[in-house]
Amino acid sequence: EPTPPPPPWQLVHSGESQFDTSPIGIIHAAIIVSQFFFTVDDQSAPVLAQPISSSQSTAAFKHDANYFVTAASAIAAASGVLMGSSLLCQCEANAALETPIDEENDDELPTYTMAQVKRNDGKGTDKRVWMTYGGFVYDVTDFIANHPGGSEKILLAAGGSVEPHWHLYRQHFASDLPQQLMEKMLIGQLHPTDQEKVDDDMEKLIDDEGEDPYEHEPIRSPLLKVHGDTPMNAEVRVDNLRDYITPVAEFYIRHHHPVPLLSEKEVEDFRLDVDLSLLSKANSTSGKNDDDEGKEKKSQKLAKISLAQIKSLPKVEVTTTLQCSGNRRSGFNDFRRTSGTPWGQGAISTAKWGGARLVDVLMLASEQLANDENVSPSKEVKKGTASTSKNTGTLPQTLQNLQTLIDQYPNLQHLRFESIDGMHASIDSIKALSPFGDVIIAYEMNDEPLPRDHGYPLRAIVPGYAAVRNVKWLSKLELAEEQAMGAWQRGLNYKVLPPSVVDAKEVDLDRMPGLGEVSVFSGITHVSRVDEVKSDEKKKMVPGETVLVKASGWAWAGGGRNIVRVDVTGNSGESWSNANITQGSNQQYKKAWAWVFWESPSIPATVCEDGISVELSCKGVDIAFNTQPESSDGIW
Repeated sequence: EPTPPPPPWQLVHSGESQFDTSPIGIIHAAIIVSQFFFTVDDQSAPVLAQPISSSQSTAAFKHDANYFVTAASAIAAASGVLMGSSLLCQCEANAALETPIDEENDDELPTYTMAQVKRNDGKGTDKRVWMTYGGFVYDVTDFIANHPGGSEKILLAAGGSVEPHWHLYRQHFASDLPQQLMEKMLIGQLHPTDQEKVDDDMEKLIDDEGEDPYEHEPIRSPLLKVHGDTPMNAEVRVDNLRDYITPVAEFYIRHHHPVPLLSEKEVEDFRLDVDLSLLSKANSTSGKNDDDEGKEKKSQKLAKISLAQIKSLPKVEVTTTLQCSGNRRSGFNDFRRTSGTPWGQGAISTAKWGGARLVDVLMLASEQLANDENVSPSKEVKKGTASTSKNTGTLPQTLQNLQTLIDQYPNLQHLRFESIDGMHASIDSIKALSPFGDVIIAYEMNDEPLPRDHGYPLRAIVPGYAAVRNVKWLSKLELAEEQAMGAWQRGLNYKVLPPSVVDAKEVDLDRMPGLGEVSVFSGITHVSRVDEVKSDEKKKMVPGETVLVKASGWAWAGGGRNIVRVDVTGNSGESWSNANITQGSNQQYKKAWAWVFWESPSIPATVCEDGISVELSCKGVDIAFNTQPESSDGIW
């Protein structure tokens, strides 16, 4: 399955282009072609109506036991940062705001200067937002709230050109959707002189970079199904969803940016920032004098923890499943087109992670700040010393300390993560600090050093939560009153909208919680006939008759909730067969962080009208008896 080609300016910059044009020249042609050949109708408008619970999985069995999956999770993870969107918008330019210059053009589009575009940056009295791309001008005002990467990301290009942003966020080239959406926002052409300046600036940007931002990406396994490689987004092929512990090379990959590359010196000098300022503020609310303020400033400085110090803390191992919030999105395209990466069911994997408890790292930072000095590598805490023994007290002591902390600091509501590549996310403080939450700062994956694609040198592991909260390339921890800022925590694609909402402007996203603990999911990975028959005999099935088939797959629930049952039907829910859970059933009560594998050896299934297929559906049931809806129709 071929990956999309690099953007045109990358081809030109690398010397591969055969065209004697400016680096953006091919983009101009591509946009013009898209205007003539891409058609859009109302049925293709993607809508982010996102369910709390995923629908049951459905599979069709044909000659060679191929199948399709209609739906499961529809909580869409951001695939684009500018223009990769969730809603078709018809924007009209405000004629009174800007008067186009009088210049003839074959397309009968008005021509605007970049100065006119800059005046429409959303800050004026009219609040319109224009931007340019490929020599054309677009009014994106009515689209901003629906941008899947968050309004703050698309506004980076407000009143200017999109090209430098898409040079980094190349997921916009992975499909024709951005161009389709932009057609509805087209209001004019950019003056050729200004577009030449944009082209020159792009050439200078590339020259100044010296190398492509994606030039040093890790080598990936050919076994992965790649949806896009700049940034890399790849899932496990269904046939390979057979290992309970996913091999590192086959673990799914979901990136938003180029993978950070640290030199040996940068790794040696790496420090994890830990900001405990919230605790200092709570202790300094009254009766302050100049001396108190000086002490407060001292207590507010960041603790800086080295890799060696983190590795010196007691090591714990947690086996947990991670799933992209957009897993199974492609199934919803059967009803109406969605935006974002068209994941099958393979954006899910399981690994054994090794590292230090988050609470131990926070305690180490607290001790460092209490000593009013940064602990150097030569003064690292050793295993079993008095300082680390405080972190590993008896359970009653741990629970008592946790309750005291919560009582003393009621405004401590969130723990924020920040990554080397600039991503921000957060989790609730109860999950972060609970001795039963198993949140760790990981530096190992499947008994190997954490690979670059999965967070080297450090990543957060938050079992039972959406994978986006398991922040890779971790650079900072912060105790906070509010959740993290930014598109990955507060943006449209990490909110759960009701199916009736087709425009994000209809709701107040700030009043909706960000995605954290997740629901129930399941998938079918294999279907075959119980009775072995020759290929030519498979065509002899009679529509409406019942045949026996066998199936296998996986199921997983968030929040540590054990999967207690998987039900499978081959007759549209008239009857259900109880599957056997073959792996993962022995996980600890309410700490079932990993998936289960299941098999159903004999399922009565009704032959479809084509006479060569049957349709199966499965649904997982967790220990709270949450289950999956029987159809996606009312969820999309």
